[in-house]
Amino acid sequence: MAGNGGEGAPGKVTCAAWVRRREDGGPPGVSRLLVAFGRGATASSPALLDLLEFDARASALASEPLVRVVVGEEAADTPRAIAVHPAGRELVCVTARECRVFKLVYREFGIHLIPSDASPLESVGPQKCLTFSTDGAKFAIGGEDGRLRIFHWPGLDVILDEPKAHRSFRDMDISLDSEFLVSTSNDGSARIWKINEGTPLINLTRSSDEKIGCCRFSRDGTKPFLFCTLVKGHNVVTMAVDISNWKRIGYKTLSAKPISTLSVSLDGKYLALGNRDGDFCVVEVKNMEVAHWSKKVHLGSPISTIEFCPTERVVISTSHQWGAEITKLDVPPEWKVWQIWLVLISLFLSSATLFYLFFKHARLNL
Repeated sequence: MAGNGGEGAPGKVTCAAWVRRREDGGPPGVSRLLVAFGRGATASSPALLDLLEFDARASALASEPLVRVVVGEEAADTPRAIAVHPAGRELVCVTARECRVFKLVYREFGIHLIPSDASPLESVGPQKCLTFSTDGAKFAIGGEDGRLRIFHWPGLDVILDEPKAHRSFRDMDISLDSEFLVSTSNDGSARIWKINEGTPLINLTRSSDEKIGCCRFSRDGTKPFLFCTLVKGHNVVTMAVDISNWKRIGYKTLSAKPISTLSVSLDGKYLALGNRDGDFCVVEVKNMEVAHWSKKVHLGSPISTIEFCPTERVVISTSHQWGAEITKLDVPPEWKVWQIWLVLISLFLSSATLFYLFFKHARLNL
């Protein structure tokens, strides 16, 4: 059972995820940013789940968690991955035994993580992948045993339960319109699934010397693509697939080192690729050129996950050896809602001033 944090120094961060929560009654476009940390069990501390405030101006996390709950007392209770519902009201935490669901309850005097009943997710065993659809209406998990499950959320009615989807899962993602799910296997294969029909659609084609690794759908809402990392012999490339016919559009070498994780920004403008040496790069999707490099962020350790902040040009990355790192990206910042309104108001005032001066000058000449 979850409870208050135990005694002793907390264990190392094992997984992390952003939580974006719009304050009830707050102004439009203004959100509260939090980060969820999973921490491993140690001799002096149980497995934990932390929620920390993120300071966007300083690009830093608070030193102390807003809330901390105990996930379990044993090593098997250590959180392996976290998926946050797009609305920021729930999160799913994966352990070696099961998936645990927590509700984020926002009250006047603080935030609470409340365990929620999720019987279909109990005792599912170790999961390699988990993800929500963009609209939050679907939830999918892919297991180490190769079993794929897709549920309606929050009722957890089963859409698909395929025990032999893969030998073992490598990666998974859901398309922006929630129509398709892509999954990859440790053997280098990749499959596309029709979510609403609960059926496999197609296996992505590959040659005998190719292995497909990480996969993410585009997010910019224009022409939809699927991005996949691909090992071709001794070469590592990132390829784009047209999801109207599932044929390759092209591929490009963005990182010469093996890719361990892939992510897409919420606005779809950037890709992040983490490699097995602890480096990562950020790529501008429009021209598929590297816009940012961060070297030795997780020195000598494969980056397990990398995730873009929902509102800032910041990423959080994790590795088994070094835990979590926050990195501010050297790319153009995203325009805020208030900035857009400020520009529009400035243009309106400038136009009004010019019109007044023109009208005054015209009257003097009469």
